Amino acid sequence: MGSDCVDIESARPGHLACVGLGMLLGGHLAPRARAYLEQADVVFVAASDAVVELWVQSIRADARSLQPYYAEGKPRRQTYREMIEAMLAEVRAGRRVCAAFYGHPGVFAQVPHDAIAQARAEGLAAVMEPGVSAEACLYADLGIDPGRWGCQHYEATQFLLYQRRIDPTAHLVLWQVGVVGDAACRRYASTRAHRQLLVDRLLADYPPEHEVVVYEAATLPIATPRMERLPLSRLAGAELSMQSTLVVPPARPPVPDPAMRALFARLDADSDAVPA
Repeated sequence: MGSDCVDIESARPGHLACVGLGMLLGGHLAPRARAYLEQADVVFVAASDAVVELWVQSIRADARSLQPYYAEGKPRRQTYREMIEAMLAEVRAGRRVCAAFYGHPGVFAQVPHDAIAQARAEGLAAVMEPGVSAEACLYADLGIDPGRWGCQHYEATQFLLYQRRIDPTAHLVLWQVGVVGDAACRRYASTRAHRQLLVDRLLADYPPEHEVVVYEAATLPIATPRMERLPLSRLAGAELSMQSTLVVPPARPPVPDPAMRALFARLDADSDAVPA
């Protein structure tokens, strides 16, 4: 058994399940996630939309919101630690705990990963149940097949802080672009100056007129996704939120590699010459 897993039979009492609610209210909840919600002794819910939390409470009236742990000026890392402790305190007490998170609990969500890792380190059983993520919605809404030309994904602030090598022949997806530059996890919106730093970095590989897309998945059945197209040069002045994702389409087609194609052809010819 791998070191990142827990033998439930030998684990201490108590169980943590971090489940995904998906993006679309009520439409993306998978049967296994719903079962965890219904059967848990204690339910926590973390969603940026109060309507989503009310919907979860229609399934579990006793669901506890994790939103009160946030506060203006309070570092998000401190908030995350407090959330994890609240969840694990119930698991340590021997209760079956379900923590429901917006979208996919393992995608741009630090709390589920850290809570599961800490629970397992303490000998407690913990699992993650996936959900429909903003990435999955993005592919569907924008008609992108990542297997066609490739797709690069980075968190926007991390993208700026490290020397990343961009491939302009593939899609580039930058997450949390609305808080780009918030390395300390204290703000809930970026400044125009921070967004301009991102634009300047992208201009090294893309022309100013290159069309980019600001994307936000729909979260309500009556809503439509935001798919705002604009030139890269206008991105710094665009209206962005914590839910905004930047999609930069390929700027040019990929360059064929004649040497590799010749090797493929030689291998194909050799295999055809071998009797079955």
